[in-house]
Amino acid sequence: MISTPQAIELEQYYGAHNYHPLPVVLSKGKGVHVWDPEGNKYYDFLSAYSAVNQGHCHPRIVETLKNQAEKLTLVSRAFHSDQLGRYEKYMHDLFGYDKLLPMNTGAEGVETAIKLCRKWSYEKQNLTPEQATIIVAKGNFHGRTTSIISFSNDPVARKNFGPYTPGFVSVPYNDLEALEQALQEKNVAGFMVEPIQGEAGVVVPDDGYLKRAAELCEKYDTLFIADEIQTGIARTGKMLCVDHENVHPDIVILGKALSGGAYPVSAVLADDPVMECLRPGEHGSTYGGNPLSCAVAMEALQVIEDEKLAENAEQLGAIFREEMNKLVEQSDLVTLVRGKGLLNAIVINDSEDSDTAWNICLQLKENGLLAKPTHGNIIRFAPPLVMTEEQLYNCIKIIKKTIEQYEKTAV
Repeated sequence: MISTPQAIELEQYYGAHNYHPLPVVLSKGKGVHVWDPEGNKYYDFLSAYSAVNQGHCHPRIVETLKNQAEKLTLVSRAFHSDQLGRYEKYMHDLFGYDKLLPMNTGAEGVETAIKLCRKWSYEKQNLTPEQATIIVAKGNFHGRTTSIISFSNDPVARKNFGPYTPGFVSVPYNDLEALEQALQEKNVAGFMVEPIQGEAGVVVPDDGYLKRAAELCEKYDTLFIADEIQTGIARTGKMLCVDHENVHPDIVILGKALSGGAYPVSAVLADDPVMECLRPGEHGSTYGGNPLSCAVAMEALQVIEDEKLAENAEQLGAIFREEMNKLVEQSDLVTLVRGKGLLNAIVINDSEDSDTAWNICLQLKENGLLAKPTHGNIIRFAPPLVMTEEQLYNCIKIIKKTIEQYEKTAV
């Protein structure tokens, strides 16, 4: 068996250095736990950026994957399959949209939504050809394709990757006045937003922001596009994060936990007036909607419903934030906790360019819990939704113990 140092050395030598992972190697996962090659056991508090909401290697999802893989994995969309129509109907029944467009990755889902929005604006809204703009929120993270980084304001994501794709306008997140002002400009096709900005540090907007933003889009005859790749599939305590405000976006983008982490699956949902703008040959994917992905996605979603994981996320999330707020009161190191459901973050009392949060995560690892910093001084906590209350309290003890240890050594 390969050791932790050997695995890291191989990646360093043969792999592109486009990630900076914690110095831990994972070789096994089950439920809320992962193990390294030496047998050390950890609580996973990142869930592959919310891709394994159903827990690592959920037996039902794995069994479905194996069964379908032995029958048929790929036909492309040159032919029909016995799984795709079932999957499309399943998604219609669950989410209430007329149509589904299947893709593979989250970034592909976002690109698909952008194309749909533009196509709709020219064919249904009669905007000036090639002039449609899409409003986005500052601090967003929608992926890493050239078009997507073109409307990012993260210098790390953008530097030396230009020229950038035009057609996007940025407004401050959680600012309805700025949004309405932008919507009044000519040739606006839509507004795309994360219900909670995950990569930005689990930034939660004011209550009512999403509902009012959707109303403004309707008022100005533009599409409201919700990127639920990270916030969807029960992560925040509802099947979709927008469900907290009873919002029905014009377009919804799903990914990550849509397969329970077993296979790359993403999807774009919309009603007929939007989706019928696409005709044969105008958009597609060799792997999008393949039989394996369809079978896995249906089982992954059924697990969410059968095990009431949205309800569990809501209950455990409330406990987690309550306990972290106690830590805020007791500690000079932690200044804020925020989140919804089991998507949460703590803000560390240091600058964004400090390594304090990184060092705390290294200590958390030593104490048996894996988390990762974002934006320098923020630590995101997002465990699998199959976590029990007892396990959560064990993790809270680890976090509190780690913060106390760090404060003592930092003095």
